[in-house]
Amino acid sequence: MTEERANITGAVLAGGRARRMGGEDKGLMVYRGRPLVAYALDALSLIAGTILINANRNQEEYARFGYPVIEDLTDSFDGPLAGLLSAMRSAQTEYVLTVPCDCPQVDGALLGRLYTSLLDEDAELCAAHDGNRLHPVFLIAKCSLIGDLADYLASGERKVETWLKSNQLALADFSDHPEMFVNINTREELTNTTIPCS
Repeated sequence: MTEERANITGAVLAGGRARRMGGEDKGLMVYRGRPLVAYALDALSLIAGTILINANRNQEEYARFGYPVIEDLTDSFDGPLAGLLSAMRSAQTEYVLTVPCDCPQVDGALLGRLYTSLLDEDAELCAAHDGNRLHPVFLIAKCSLIGDLADYLASGERKVETWLKSNQLALADFSDHPEMFVNINTREELTNTTIPCS
């Protein structure tokens, strides 16, 4: 295992309510013959030495993928930062790298840009940017931020971008691969053979 991989815990964020999917567990829904979460797990296996799945429902089904399943610390579905906090508390590494469970075109080889950009800019966090917009859930963060993040969530705040910008944030350029961030939110998108990049 490379030193880079040994320093990183990868976490798939699959802890949401999936309201636009009628409340069904999005990560377990099948896209092109595979559960959505499987694409994220495959990608993380190329960059992270340890992998976790953050899920607040159907933990036994997620456990069948062979990785530890961790829940949010509360049962109130507090969003992706709650998943990040749970991953930080479980990690034995210096960094946690998160990806959402609903982006089947995620590319593990490209995720390394997050780590490289963080180191190059001597930052605490690095999020992906596609040239037009930020994708804050494609994120690598130092686990030393755990106290700061816990305080932020305890204050009632949930917005990811606000917390990111309150720390030393780097941006990784993915303008050459915007398709990586196309996510599936509806049943119609789930059954499309191609998903246009928006």
